[in-house]
Amino acid sequence: MSAEQRNVFDRVVSWTRANSVLIDASLALGLAALAWAGSLADDVGAPAAVVALGMTLPLAVRRRFPEVSGGLVAVFGLVQLLLPSPSYANVAVLVSVFSLAGYARPWASRAGLLLGLAGAVICSVRYFPVTVGGVVLLSFLIGFSVLASWSLGSLRRAQRQNELALVERARLLENERENESRMAATTERQRIAREMHDVVAHSLSVIIAQADGGRYAATADPQVAVQVLETISGTGRQALTDMRNLLGVLRTGPGDDRAPQPDAAMIGDLVEQVRASGLPVSAEVTGERRDLPPAIGLAAYRIVQESLTNVLKHAGPRARTRVRVRWEDDGLRLEVDDDGRGAAAMVQPSPGGQGLVGMSERARLHGGTVLSGPRPGGGFSVRARLPYSS
Repeated sequence: MSAEQRNVFDRVVSWTRANSVLIDASLALGLAALAWAGSLADDVGAPAAVVALGMTLPLAVRRRFPEVSGGLVAVFGLVQLLLPSPSYANVAVLVSVFSLAGYARPWASRAGLLLGLAGAVICSVRYFPVTVGGVVLLSFLIGFSVLASWSLGSLRRAQRQNELALVERARLLENERENESRMAATTERQRIAREMHDVVAHSLSVIIAQADGGRYAATADPQVAVQVLETISGTGRQALTDMRNLLGVLRTGPGDDRAPQPDAAMIGDLVEQVRASGLPVSAEVTGERRDLPPAIGLAAYRIVQESLTNVLKHAGPRARTRVRVRWEDDGLRLEVDDDGRGAAAMVQPSPGGQGLVGMSERARLHGGTVLSGPRPGGGFSVRARLPYSS
């Protein structure tokens, strides 16, 4: 299906959903007109026409009030047994069974199926009592039609429930994205505020100290004053450069290369932050630390961050956690273990590459691996290996 055909199909589906009442009313009026015309040709005439209208017109509210519509169709379907011949409106029974299965409450859906199957046998006995075999065959054919209509209605119910679940999931994901955006913005503001403080406080402290010292030294040795002014000038230029970099991050969108990114060296700070939130977590670093490419360092940090986040969210209260960073000959190994809920901590990945799948994708991008799962005896474990170069 091409994109243009898909757009046309989507527009048709949207129109039918928005005009379901009009469609149902048109269907009911159309069936009523056909049944009325056919009934007037019978000997009984007017009674058959009334029964036909009673069985078809309730279909106009088959989706909004399926129980009421189905009940009226069933009542007039029983009334037609008083007629010498079956009504032309019996097709409305199949539509009603479909509607009960697709839109009514479960008890009404089951009741509609049972009444339809019972009506198949009763109509066969009432109007075609020729032979036992004929009655059985006709009952089977009518009952099969009823069962097929009910099955299609059940599929429609499952489709509606799936659509509602998707709509609710989209709403929750939208709320989650908004919350994550607000949290990310708050975190970024705090990070920039800390860096601004470091740049301004450090630079001004150096400038003030040099100015105070140079003021007293200038009277005794003018050369010292020149050196002091050079130091003040260099410090001021460096502070101005740092300030421009920070302001450039604010002016540009996310992903700007000048925005500082965490790396493996900041895992200790991450552990401290998590520990400050109340999670008992310990850290162990073994081996000789090596310089990593920025992308691999960021991947290591994010893997540990996501693992600790999952512990906070899913391991349960009082879960103890241990983080181990091992600098080995063949690569960097990361281990995050907790003694929490174990299998219950296996969470679904969230949009944006997060979650357990997101960790694996980060590692595979650089030729590494991530293994995660419940630990024997309880708890959850994450094992990651990253090479020192992609």
